[in-house]
Amino acid sequence: MTDTLLKHVRVWVTDVWDNLRVPVTPGTTVADLKVAGLERAMLGGAALREYSVKYRGGLVLDETRTLEQLGVPDDAPFIILPTRRRPVS
Repeated sequence: MTDTLLKHVRVWVTDVWDNLRVPVTPGTTVADLKVAGLERAMLGGAALREYSVKYRGGLVLDETRTLEQLGVPDDAPFIILPTRRRPVS
């Protein structure tokens, strides 16, 4: 695959209950996707380390991995959620 092949993934940011369609390339890293998702959900000022990314039900522990390395197909779903659970009031 070339880095210029554009596709889209779906990103759900749980803090704002937003489902976003984010354009990516195979060379996009999970960290880049997290930044794009938080910025588009208007949480751009959020501390990145306070959020985790899930793909196919599991946490992506190495956010330097590219979408190509993970074998992500077009329109794949990702979830961005707080790393720590928050108390319900």
